[in-house]
Amino acid sequence: MAAHRKPRQSPLGGQAGRTAATLALASAATATLFEGSGHAEPRPTTAQVKEKVDRLYEEAEVATERYNGAKEKADEARTAFERLRDEAARRTQRLNTARDGLGAMAAAQYRSGGLDPAVQLALTSNPDQYLERAALAERAGERQAAAVSAVRRELAAVRQLRAESTGRLDTLRGHETELRRQKAAVLGKLQAARTVLARLTAEERARYEAAEAGRDGSGASAGNSAAGGTGTATAAPATARADRSSGGDRAPVTAPNGRAAEAVSFARAQLGKPYVWGATGPSAFDCSGLTQAAWRAAGVSLPRTTYTQINAGRRVSRSQLAPGDLVFFYSGISHVGLYIGGGQMIHAPRPGAPVRVAPLDEMPFAGATRVG
Repeated sequence: MAAHRKPRQSPLGGQAGRTAATLALASAATATLFEGSGHAEPRPTTAQVKEKVDRLYEEAEVATERYNGAKEKADEARTAFERLRDEAARRTQRLNTARDGLGAMAAAQYRSGGLDPAVQLALTSNPDQYLERAALAERAGERQAAAVSAVRRELAAVRQLRAESTGRLDTLRGHETELRRQKAAVLGKLQAARTVLARLTAEERARYEAAEAGRDGSGASAGNSAAGGTGTATAAPATARADRSSGGDRAPVTAPNGRAAEAVSFARAQLGKPYVWGATGPSAFDCSGLTQAAWRAAGVSLPRTTYTQINAGRRVSRSQLAPGDLVFFYSGISHVGLYIGGGQMIHAPRPGAPVRVAPLDEMPFAGATRVG
């Protein structure tokens, strides 16, 4: 008798198979439809890229000024801590010297027996000798009391200095933590800007750079020219000449005083030097580092950050601007330049853009201060 076997069925046979086939066909059709009609994300225009990069650079500059402020505070805390530590070391040395002196007195007293003067009087047959010894013992006691007091004073001073040093060290560590945080913020914003620019094609990058050059105007050429020069400038005591523009040389601009002229002269000598965040010269600058260095060359000490420099002098309106005035931008007072007259300033713009001349209208004006 022949064996009868059921034919093997596919796991997806019958209704299940028909359902699976239907789904597969539908999926393929859907995929084909999307492949044929889908669109890639539109590439941003040069203007959109420029807007995004400018925003990232502005945010980086905000973080840079916060970094500068944190660094200034950290430096001050470190100086104070080191001063207290050195004073504590000197006081400790004096304490040890006083202790040694007190120990020497105690040893000498022990060797002499340290007898009470009344006992010595009872034992001696010479009253004059007793009185001499009593006087010496009294003076020795006074010296010993003074030595004990000196030890106590030095010990209290050392304890206080060590407590203050501990507090300063805690403050220093707090500022150093903030310093690291702001540094990370700066680097993050700059990396984000580089990432945006790296996505541009060669043609798009050329258009972006052309737009940047157009915004720079004559400042870029002035900066490049200065970079190729000797890097020095000589100015009349209170006169500074504005940089060239597309309209040729401007008339000489008179600074309000010799110090302002010196600050402008120094800033001109830096044209073409690179922007480096946190830098105060002499080979590179950030915005507030440049203005601080310019006025330092004129003998005036400015604070480190934009938001402290704006309070370093007398506020003036835009219509009252004179060469040497500090001009500030953005609502957060995150950028500063040095006014040179004719509606122009010298400033350190951002990474990749050297120290240059630029119009005040390049950024949102926030205020101005006159120093010196």
